Amino acid sequence: MARKVQGEPYTRVTADEANALVKKGDAHVIDVRRPDEYEAGHVRGALWIPVDEVIPRYDELPKQGKLLFICAMGARSGLACEYAAAMGADSSRLYNIDEGTQAWIDKGLPSSKGREK
Repeated sequence: MARKVQGEPYTRVTADEANALVKKGDAHVIDVRRPDEYEAGHVRGALWIPVDEVIPRYDELPKQGKLLFICAMGARSGLACEYAAAMGADSSRLYNIDEGTQAWIDKGLPSSKGREK
């Protein structure tokens, strides 16, 4: 279940909750892992911005809708949420898919490999 943790400028969600938000529309998944991790398997349609590039590429993030950050286990995506908040993103738009990409894939949710979106 979606949950806010005191001191975090984002909401934690499961892969299933994130997928439901994407299906509703107005939600964007941002994969913040390394190139080799992304190419091995990622959320279908995800915007790929490695965590270290979130601040310099902040303007590439969608201006509207929810921003759902994902990595392998939830740590880098949490950091990416913190970066986005520091750059001015409203915390109500920020979500951390804290189960990670492997859980998304293991649950059979839409995914792709390689550079394919």
